[in-house]
Amino acid sequence: MQNTHTELLNFRNHLDTKIDWAPHLNVITGPNGSGKTSLIDAVHYLCMSRSFVSSTDMYVVNQDESYFMIKGHFEGNIRSEFDVSCSYSRGDGKKIFVNDSPLDRLSDLIGMVPVVTLTPDDKKLTLEGPTERRSFIDSFISQISPAYLRDLIEYRRVRKQRNSLLQEYRGALSVLEAYLEPWDVQLVEAGARIVAKRYEVLENLKAYLEKDYAMISGMDLTTNLEYQTFCKPTTDVEAIEKEYYEQLGKVQSKEIEREVTTIGPHRDEIVFYLDDFELRRFGSQGQHRLFALSLKLAQLHYYSDELDDLPILMLDDVFGDLDLKKTEILLDALQQHKGQIFITSANPVPFEDYVTFDGINNRLYEVEDGKVSEVTK
Repeated sequence: MQNTHTELLNFRNHLDTKIDWAPHLNVITGPNGSGKTSLIDAVHYLCMSRSFVSSTDMYVVNQDESYFMIKGHFEGNIRSEFDVSCSYSRGDGKKIFVNDSPLDRLSDLIGMVPVVTLTPDDKKLTLEGPTERRSFIDSFISQISPAYLRDLIEYRRVRKQRNSLLQEYRGALSVLEAYLEPWDVQLVEAGARIVAKRYEVLENLKAYLEKDYAMISGMDLTTNLEYQTFCKPTTDVEAIEKEYYEQLGKVQSKEIEREVTTIGPHRDEIVFYLDDFELRRFGSQGQHRLFALSLKLAQLHYYSDELDDLPILMLDDVFGDLDLKKTEILLDALQQHKGQIFITSANPVPFEDYVTFDGINNRLYEVEDGKVSEVTK
């Protein structure tokens, strides 16, 4: 999949920017604060309906304006070509259009243009708590499985309603148990499918992770990951459902007392290992950075094998943490990837030593104060 053209209006410091992209490698350079990241964040909006930088849309609007608009043209194999636009105003919220038709749900955009994003914040995947890792795997699977995304949305809806019932009901215990039963059925059905799919994907991801960590690190260390959930992980949905019901029965009195759902995939954990040592507890800063980078490269290669359209890859200021040798290894790996790639870099990186910027397949851009210009070699 390729984004051939993007337009930004009132998007951070890009008041009116139009840019044509190369089909393979797009390198964007410029000082910090110039608007490099905003360019690829705009493309991310058109792929995922949200920013990978800001947690709230209102922070993306230029401070002197009340709205932003992004437009992009995409070309691929499944959908030959289509347009996506995203608008946000402080009064009306966010709206997504595909070929000028509004999407009823923002989630309908997910998976239409698969994207993998590497940023310095990816170290949170291995350093911080399980929420980061659940978010990673949910985003990972949602882009390749619409059914998984539907189950995830349904599970969150049901859990929210179930929690409200636990918190608000003040009648007889027997009546509360009867009211919980239909919610339990929906919770178990959606939750079991989520667990089964997570286990399937994570098991398949192991081989990609091992290969990419060896490639980028140059170290003879064995990578592994362990999926921890409320039951024995399996792809057998019926087996998960059976154990899920049993677990809910055991904790029902505790959940009524605490007024919250305590069992389910919303409590899952993914533990990463290097040579049988838990990375989060014993890994060095360098190992954390390389492991997180390897995870995203594994995601890229997983998508490339599974999907008919190659994913878009974005690297936002990741070369600053790499030495010259690992920079060379990563750039060589990127050259082998046939899909579209976006790279931002504030620090001088000898891209010209590895890439031919021909203005057709590969392009080099400079950004300063929200103004973009192509550099011709």
